[in-house]
Amino acid sequence: MAKVAERIIGIDVARSLAMFGMLIVNYSVITGAEAKGPSWLIKLTSLIEGRASALFVILAGIGIALMTKRARESNNKEQLQKARISIWKRALLLFVLGMGLYVIGWTGDILHYYGFYLFFLAFFIGFKKRTNVIIAGILILVAQAIQLTYDMFTGWQPNALFMGYVDFWSISGFTRNLFINGYHPIFPWFAFILIGFVIGCYTLKDWRIQRNLLAIGFTLLIIAESASVLLIKQLTPVLTSDVAQFLFNTGPILPSMLYMLSAIGSSLIILVIILKVTEKAQNFWVWKVIVPSGQMTLTHYIGHIIIGLSILDNLGRIENQQLPFIYIFSVSFYVGCIIFSVLWKIKFDRGPIEWLMRKLA
Repeated sequence: MAKVAERIIGIDVARSLAMFGMLIVNYSVITGAEAKGPSWLIKLTSLIEGRASALFVILAGIGIALMTKRARESNNKEQLQKARISIWKRALLLFVLGMGLYVIGWTGDILHYYGFYLFFLAFFIGFKKRTNVIIAGILILVAQAIQLTYDMFTGWQPNALFMGYVDFWSISGFTRNLFINGYHPIFPWFAFILIGFVIGCYTLKDWRIQRNLLAIGFTLLIIAESASVLLIKQLTPVLTSDVAQFLFNTGPILPSMLYMLSAIGSSLIILVIILKVTEKAQNFWVWKVIVPSGQMTLTHYIGHIIIGLSILDNLGRIENQQLPFIYIFSVSFYVGCIIFSVLWKIKFDRGPIEWLMRKLA
C-alpha cells in the first residue's frame, strides 16, 4: 500500500468545510438552539443538518480509496490484506476514541460508528465498483424496510426521543443503536462511506468524471426532494401531517431512503463544485489556509467537543441558546481551528490525533 495517500486540494477543503457544518449542527443541538432564531437561520441550519456529516462520511470513503489505490490496482492478495489490516487498526482507534467521548458525555458521537464503517469497508476494497454501488443500494432499501416494520423508538427515552438512549451499554441496546436506530446506524449510513469509496476509485481530477458525478448528484437530489414533497402532500390526508412528515421528509432522523438519496446528491454537487473551484484557482491563498484544517479534522472533531463545549460551559452558554450566538461561536471556533492548523503544520506533518493514527496503523 502506498505510504502516502494521493493529495487532492479539493478533498481537504471539502473536509474542512464539512467539519465547519458539523460544528454548527452539533453546537446548535447540544445548546437547544435549533429552532431559536430568525426563520432564515433556522432553515439554513436545517439544510446543514445531516448533510455535513453525510459529506464527511463520503469523504472518509474517498480517503480510504486513495489510501488503498496501489493495493487495489495491483490486485495482489497480500497487499490487499495489508491494506485491510491498516484500515482495521484505524477503525479500532476511532472506535476507542468515540467510546471515550461517549463516556465523558458526548452521546452524539460519530467516531465509534466510523470505526465500524471502516471495519466493514475493509472487506469491500477488492470488490468491483458496480458491485459496491449495488450493495450500497441494497443497504438503503433494507434500512427503509426496517424503518417501516420496526419500532424505531425502541431504546430511546420516551420523554426525550432521539436525545437519550436508555440501554446503550447493554449488548442488545448497543447492537440495536449501531445497526438500526442510533444517530448514524450502519443501516443505512454505511452506504455513504461505500459510495465515497467508489467515488474515490475514479480519477477525480478528470472533468468527465466530475461532470458525471454532478449530473448524478442533481438527479438524485431532484428525485428525492420532489418525491418527498409529493408523498407528504398526497399522504397527509391519510396519515396526518406529522406522520407523513416523519416518514417522507429528507432530514436525517429517520435516515429514510429519500434522505439518503438527497444527501448523496447534495454531497456530490458540493464535492464537484469544490473540486472545480480549487482546481481553477489552485494558488488562491485561502486554500493554503484552509487545507491544513482539512488534514486535521479528526483532531478538530475531538477538540470541538472537549474544548468547545468546555468554553460554552464556562461562559454559561451550554443551554437555551439562540442560533445567532451559535453561528458566531461556530465561526470563531472554526477560525481558531484554521489558525491552530496552520501554525501546527509549520513544524509537524500531521495533527496530534492524525499522527497517533498513522503511528498505530
